[in-house]
Amino acid sequence: MNALAQPAPHAASQAAPADAGTNAEVAVVGDQQAHERAERRALAAQAEARRAARRDAITAVVLKVMPPVAGFALFLLMWHGIATMIPAIPTPAATWHAAVPLFADPFYRNGPNDQGIGWNVLASLARVAAGFGLAALIGIPAGFALGRFAFLNAMMAPIISLLRPVSPLAWLPIGLLLFKSANPAAIWAIFICSIWPMVINTAVGVTRVPQDYLNVARVLDLSEWKVFTRVLLPAVLPYMLTGVRLSIGTAWLVIVAAEMLTGGTGIGFWLWDEWNNLKVEHIVIAIFIIGMVGLLLEYALLSLAKRFSYGN
Repeated sequence: MNALAQPAPHAASQAAPADAGTNAEVAVVGDQQAHERAERRALAAQAEARRAARRDAITAVVLKVMPPVAGFALFLLMWHGIATMIPAIPTPAATWHAAVPLFADPFYRNGPNDQGIGWNVLASLARVAAGFGLAALIGIPAGFALGRFAFLNAMMAPIISLLRPVSPLAWLPIGLLLFKSANPAAIWAIFICSIWPMVINTAVGVTRVPQDYLNVARVLDLSEWKVFTRVLLPAVLPYMLTGVRLSIGTAWLVIVAAEMLTGGTGIGFWLWDEWNNLKVEHIVIAIFIIGMVGLLLEYALLSLAKRFSYGN
């Protein structure tokens, strides 16, 4: 009986490794399943993060776009209501229908007094560029000189205070008297209205340069040119660009009124000519064009000012 019972331990020893191998396989399978679950959770978390980022981006766009869209819609609604009460004012729909043929061919020419709206805008911009460029060429160096030399500033301050409040259109007859032509007279009016903001802002910027900077330049025995290029210009540049931005806005305002008085070509002349033709829709279109061009000029110079600000 004992001899027959001896193989039992051997069978048990064979069953134990088999159970250990099965347990190891189960553990491996369990680890793989846990790893797969972790990967699925990670992928789900990444997908949720992407969805949240998309929602945040869409929300940011909506919050940025919706207020201007709502404001413009309110403006159109008010415009339509006023046009309904006052039949002489065209509705937004009538203005749109009148604008389509104008912008379908904005650069036609049928003679000196019959040109597309594009040519008139370019003519106005050319006058603004000429007058504004001359003002910058003279006004910015004059502002540096006034800010740098106290005696010169005290001498010129009463003259600037006297001439600056004068309406630019008051200078238009002087331009006609001097140049005997409408185009240079309009450029003259642009020059007069553009120069004061650049002179004043540049001079203020120079006076606000820290005195320590100038003291260091004096200790280093820098020439006046090096003081200007190395010390004054970098510090005054934000003030100078602010004056330039104010000047371009004023110049665009004045050129419209000057062209209404002088005639010829230009968006101001075109507006007045459409009034004489009793095309009120075209007058409204001209108002929008003037506003859009002024907005683009303002945005361009504001971007330039940010580009050269201390913070960038």
